[in-house]
Amino acid sequence: MDSPKGKTTVVVSAVNIRKGGTLTILRSCLRYLSENEAQNHRIVALVHDRSLCDYPGIEYIEFPDTIKSWGRRLWCEYVTMHKVSKQIAAEDGRKVWMWLSLHDTTPRVIAEHRQVYCHTSFPFMKIKMRDFLMDPKIPLFAMFTRFAYRINVHKNDHLIVQQEWFRKGLSRLVGYPQAKIRVIPPETGSTDITPAAVSYNVPMFFYASTADCHKNFETLCRAAQLLESKVGKDKFKLVLTISGRENRYSRWLYKKWGSVSSIDFHGFMSKEELYGHYKAATAFVFPSRVETWGLPITEFMATGSGKLLLADLPYAHESSKGARDADFFPASDYMTLADKLYESLTVR
Repeated sequence: MDSPKGKTTVVVSAVNIRKGGTLTILRSCLRYLSENEAQNHRIVALVHDRSLCDYPGIEYIEFPDTIKSWGRRLWCEYVTMHKVSKQIAAEDGRKVWMWLSLHDTTPRVIAEHRQVYCHTSFPFMKIKMRDFLMDPKIPLFAMFTRFAYRINVHKNDHLIVQQEWFRKGLSRLVGYPQAKIRVIPPETGSTDITPAAVSYNVPMFFYASTADCHKNFETLCRAAQLLESKVGKDKFKLVLTISGRENRYSRWLYKKWGSVSSIDFHGFMSKEELYGHYKAATAFVFPSRVETWGLPITEFMATGSGKLLLADLPYAHESSKGARDADFFPASDYMTLADKLYESLTVR
């Protein structure tokens, strides 16, 4: 690395980011720095794979192996990062001016200012025994993150979160002042995606999510099964973006509810098909037990005209703010959800 003379250095640390919403945030961050700050600052990005977020005016250091285990990640954060910060300081002749970590942990570094973007909401999830049976990585990661958030956290100038409830919860969890936690919601403007033509000859309920155990598909499947017993077969369709083959959790779901006529284990959708279902849905249901934001909620709000049925949790209330028609149900109460699905059928 060559240090441009006279420029202070900004480091963006994102060695484990490679997909999903966090990759979108990384790309947005580096794009902004490339277009607006690269002339005035030396920008160094520490990433898993440069090809995922390559922008002009940015120096890259790749760390392809940190994703292989939590042990490698911890070594990278608290040993390797310290060496990198010392190396950059030696090249610049001064400390890094700003070190921004985009994935929860506060690395051990030498820098004048530090900030951490905290996006993992798992520490606030109520863990169930079934979680350990379906995917032990999720509850174990939830417990690990409760510990990892605390390490070095008070060395930061600020923490960054997406929602107000997260700011309050994180402050309580790690004892960090609320006044120093910045709430920066994601951009939720209109999309330029053209929805595919999607139509159903019966009312269609829709849930778009990955096959992770905290996404709480079982509450929705139980509600659909109960509703079918009440109104009969072929009176509605529940479409899910899982196939029942992805992992142990989705296979369990399919084994229990794959024979329910009204439930369609559709599987992965393209963006165009996804937005077509948003547009066609009588109601979009989102029962997830914990989220940092709940991006499908705002995607539906920008595209669909149906009702929102959401878990009665803080993230959902904030994400759906301004929605035309939103209603809430206790996250694990399938009977109440079935009643609300029935109401959506009868008011059409």
